[in-house]
Amino acid sequence: MKILVIDDERSIRNSLKEILMDEGYEVDIAEDGPSGIEMAEKERYDVIFCDIKMPVMEGTEVLSKLREDGVDSAVVMISGHGDIDTAVDCIKRGAYDFIQKPLDLNRILITIKNATDKANLENHVKVLKKKVYGQQMVGESQPIQHIRDIIKKVAPTDARVLITGSNGTGKELVARSIHQQSDRSAMPYVEVNCAAIPSELIESELFGHEKGSFTSAIKQHKGKFEQADKGTLFLDEIGDMSLAAQAKVLRVLQEKKLSRVGSDKDITVDVRVIAATNKDLQKEIEKGNFREDLYHRICVIPIHVPSLDERKDDIPLLVEYFVEQICSESGKSIVKFSPEAIVALQKRTWPGNIRELRNVVERLLILGGNPVSEKDVEDFV
Repeated sequence: MKILVIDDERSIRNSLKEILMDEGYEVDIAEDGPSGIEMAEKERYDVIFCDIKMPVMEGTEVLSKLREDGVDSAVVMISGHGDIDTAVDCIKRGAYDFIQKPLDLNRILITIKNATDKANLENHVKVLKKKVYGQQMVGESQPIQHIRDIIKKVAPTDARVLITGSNGTGKELVARSIHQQSDRSAMPYVEVNCAAIPSELIESELFGHEKGSFTSAIKQHKGKFEQADKGTLFLDEIGDMSLAAQAKVLRVLQEKKLSRVGSDKDITVDVRVIAATNKDLQKEIEKGNFREDLYHRICVIPIHVPSLDERKDDIPLLVEYFVEQICSESGKSIVKFSPEAIVALQKRTWPGNIRELRNVVERLLILGGNPVSEKDVEDFV
């Protein structure tokens, strides 16, 4: 763990450094605010101790500047002239804690432990959110900016959205982004892959069933619509849903009511439905495979996700993102890609889209050099 001590009094900063180093911490010191800010922007510190009364730059100014610059270290303010108002002001500016001089070793060590535990908890929450909501949309190309603009407008509403695009383009990321930016973000987000559920089970999966309604129904089961009540239901690959299930989904959307399999009792639900498909639903309607009335119900706001070949300008950012993600998961140091390797990847066609690119990046991280070269791309892709 790395700690930075910012204090204009040499005796205090040196003694604090010695004490903390004896406890096993790695410690740097700065004699004034500007020096401390410069060090904190170059190096990642877990905890920063900062004196309030300093001649060159007040500690509260240092704190404000650190927060403005995006430094997220836990900042502990120390002062021999502290009072309640000063402490409250520091906390409002983003300080983790406030300690008065003379410094007490036990108080300092407890503060460091608590700050570390808080940081670990926040990191754990971030990891859990990634597992729940998936990864972010990466890219700055015009098509991606357009999608972000639409999401920003549609998310606060309850309008139903139909997301189209090829496999591997990231349709589910668009759906999650809409939910996360909506007023329903604190409520359930439930995904259903309609193509992965056998047609004879899709109704039970979506609407639930009563005990004994069929052979394997050994207990009552709430369907995905009920599970997503007050939240968002994402119907992925809705083009593969059976016509019988489509009719029931249409009823739920029209009446906001459903009945479980084996029951005639109506259950009221409040669910926002977002659907996605890799099929041309207009053609499926012509073939008689998809209900036109359901199509018009779910396609209030259409969003088309472009293929990777339509947004190759985003490949450098996507590669950087996947490298960081894969190396972090495997506990390895970051591997660079040479500019020539990036250009070689941009020259390729990507029928598998983003999913294929991630697999290729992972393969090159295992088989290629550091940095990954153009020859690595030629040899292993």
